[in-house]
Amino acid sequence: MQYVVQRPRVGLFVDTQNLYHSARDLLERTVNFETILNVATEGRELVHAISYTVEREGEATARPFIYKLSALGYKVRRMNLTLHHVTDGGKAIYEGNWDMGIVADMVRLMDHLDIVVLGSGDGDYTEIVEVLQERGKRVEVIAFREHTAQKLIDAADRFMHLPDLEGALMPARVKPVPNTPVPNTPKQGGDDA
Repeated sequence: MQYVVQRPRVGLFVDTQNLYHSARDLLERTVNFETILNVATEGRELVHAISYTVEREGEATARPFIYKLSALGYKVRRMNLTLHHVTDGGKAIYEGNWDMGIVADMVRLMDHLDIVVLGSGDGDYTEIVEVLQERGKRVEVIAFREHTAQKLIDAADRFMHLPDLEGALMPARVKPVPNTPVPNTPKQGGDDA
């Protein structure tokens, strides 16, 4: 009689804004979401990888990023920022938060998963981590220690500090400053003129 060893089933839930802003603010870097996917699924059967993004309505700059996430194998869930209110100083306050959406997806998929990997340091997820564990699920968190609530680190079965993961961070793209002269480059073709 042969026994088939089944690999653990994993679901990856990534709060892209949380990781993006942490990488930018702490290290002036950007996150390699392919590395996160590879680390979360190593030796496991991927059931779902979902990336949650927030964008301003009509903003086309996020499209290449969303396309890349999709090409990597993430299901991308998008939310538009909504104007919450305007302060007395005339500053607009926008709101876009996936916390409840991420929790709802975890609950929906929990019966199909053995391991849940959360890409966020937001302490608001501590309660769902404990609920998942009560249901026999292993919960791992990938985030930046400096921007992760201690209660979330304590609750997780495993915490992975994102900068410690090889290849998880890339240099941030530098946006060119308008009206900046382009450095002279030598002419091609050997003209000495």
